[in-house]
Parts: sequence; C-alpha cells; structure tokens
Amino acid sequence: QVQLVESGGGLVQPGGSLTLSCAVSGLIFSTHTFSWYRQAPGKQRMLLALVDSGGNKQYTDAAKGRFTISRDNAKNMVYLQMASLQPDDTAMYYCKSMTPNTPWGRGTQVTVSS
Repeated sequence: QVQLVESGGGLVQPGGSLTLSCAVSGLIFSTHTFSWYRQAPGKQRMLLALVDSGGNKQYTDAAKGRFTISRDNAKNMVYLQMASLQPDDTAMYYCKSMTPNTPWGRGTQVTVSS
C-alpha cells in the first residue's frame, strides 16, 4: 500500500523559512518522480516542483527562486525547502508521486502570518 506522509508545516512570519518533509512507503522509491503541490483556500491545487529519479528538478513560477525540492533515496524522503515566505504562500502542501493512480497524502498546513 502506497503511503505519503507530509510533515514540517506550521506558522511562520513573513520572510521566514520552512522545510517540509514527505515520508514515502509502499513503492520502489528510487524509480519514481516526486512533486510538491499546494492548495490555498478556495483555489485549485497547483504544482510547485518535481524531482525525477535522476535528481533532475523542475519548478513552476510560484516556486522558482524561493523553493528547493530534494530527495533522499536512502531514506525514502522528499523535501521542500521554502524561503522568503509570504502570506500568499499560506496553503496546504502535498507531496505526490507522478506515477498515475498513486494516492495523495493528507498534506501539511503552512500559514504565513505576522
């Protein structure tokens, strides 16, 4: 059974940083491309970044320059380092395998507020 469990969210002040973690089980981790998405209240879920099995990374405009995705194949973990956070970054953050028919995790809430 494939499971993804996100953690590391919380309340942070504008300009602050957070690192999100995603623990993955139930699949051959090293062969999968993984991504981070977020969903703000009242908005659609949007892709932020992905990292493939070779460690190649891609970012959407929302993440470029401030967020860094990484993976640790030895630990079956995916990370999202976030810097210069702003109130618009407030959302539920999810990691996801890009392989079809794999489940979503429950997400981790990030709130940026003073």
